[in-house]
Amino acid sequence: MTNIAMAVQKTAEGNDSPDQSEEYTRIGEMAREFGVTLRALRFYEDKGLLTPERAGTARLYSRNDKVRLQQILLGRKIGFSLSDIKEVLDLDDPGTGHKTGNTEQLQLVLEKSKRQMVRLEKQHHSIEDAISELKKLIADVSARLEPAPGLRTAG
Repeated sequence: MTNIAMAVQKTAEGNDSPDQSEEYTRIGEMAREFGVTLRALRFYEDKGLLTPERAGTARLYSRNDKVRLQQILLGRKIGFSLSDIKEVLDLDDPGTGHKTGNTEQLQLVLEKSKRQMVRLEKQHHSIEDAISELKKLIADVSARLEPAPGLRTAG
C-alpha cells in the first residue's frame, strides 16, 4: 500500500490524530528518515505544507507532520504541483479552518489523479516515440560510420 493510501486509510479509521504523549522529531532526523534535505523541509514549511512546532529555533515535527510529508513526497513523485498537494492536504487540516471530511478530500484526490494519469500517459507516448526515433538515428549513423565491405583504409 502506498504512503498516501495508508495515510488515507488511517484518517478513515480515525487513527490519524496525535497521541497526547506524542514524540517529536527534529529537522535533521526528519530529513534523514525521509531522504530529503533540510532546505526541502524548510521550503515545505514556507509554502505552508508543513507546520512543525517550535522550541526556540528548533523545529519539532509531530506524527501528523510525518504523514503530511509522506503525502507531499508521494504527490511530488507522481507529478502533482505543490499547490495541488496543498489543496488536498488543507481539506482536512484543522490548522486551516477546513474540516470537510474524507469524502471531499478523496474526491479531489481522485479527480487530480485522473488528470495526472492522462498527462503522464501522453508524456509516456511522447517518450516512446522519441526513443523509437533515437534508435533509428543511432542505427543510421552507426551504419554510415562502418566501412563498406571489402574496402580498407590505407595505413
